[in-house]
Amino acid sequence: MYLLKQAFAYSQTKQTAEASGDAVHWQHYPWSHNGLFSSFDTASLRRGFEVYRQVCSTCHSLKYLNYRNLVGVTHTEEQAKALAASVSIKDGPDDTGEMFERPGKLSDPLPQPYPNEEAGRFVNGGAYPPDLSLIVKGRPGACDYIFSILTGYKNAPHGYSLRSGLYYNPYFQGGAIAMPPPLQDGQLEYEDGTPATVSQMAKDVTAFLHWVSEPEHDERKLMAAKLLSGLAVAALFGAYYKRFLFSLYKSRRITWIDHPAQRIRKD
Repeated sequence: MYLLKQAFAYSQTKQTAEASGDAVHWQHYPWSHNGLFSSFDTASLRRGFEVYRQVCSTCHSLKYLNYRNLVGVTHTEEQAKALAASVSIKDGPDDTGEMFERPGKLSDPLPQPYPNEEAGRFVNGGAYPPDLSLIVKGRPGACDYIFSILTGYKNAPHGYSLRSGLYYNPYFQGGAIAMPPPLQDGQLEYEDGTPATVSQMAKDVTAFLHWVSEPEHDERKLMAAKLLSGLAVAALFGAYYKRFLFSLYKSRRITWIDHPAQRIRKD
């Protein structure tokens, strides 16, 4: 009971803290992969990777994602190898003790935009762009919050003081965000011909980042579906076996007859 009270108090405190902020609450969107038995749209994931590679990767890293993770999800093995080979990786030392550069391999992680955090802060005026590997799981609202941030840039309202180098986004805590609007209509061209609008790119890259945060998402749901199906079949067989086992006891009839000796004693 004590643990239940502590858990309830923590949830109430968390809700109060989230509701007490000065940011506009994010909108709820019908993500196709949020269904009980639904999976990620691989075409959307591939488009989202392109948005990250051409737009987001200039500032944000995905340090927990390797090129081999893309195989069978957004790219074939040959395509993933070509993507990795297009990047030069610093490796070594060689036999002479010198560092050298080589083409990337499937086992290599995606390149990071900055060599270290200090360099990232220097380029961005003191603000360090966060790694996006777990950004969806690390933010309240998950996909809804990320999509709202990407599409929520607006002109600051009258009387709102905004420092130089900051941008107004009502979905961000405090309203002032250091990241400039990252998406513009027609900013890139999708391979499948999908119009690259701001909302479309925000939707695709948000779905991609959700997959990066939970790469086991589809497999987990598939295992759950198999488990539930197995339990349903087992329940049917169990119910039939129970009926078969107890049919003898449920169908028998018991008749009570007085013993003659008891009748004599009663008389």
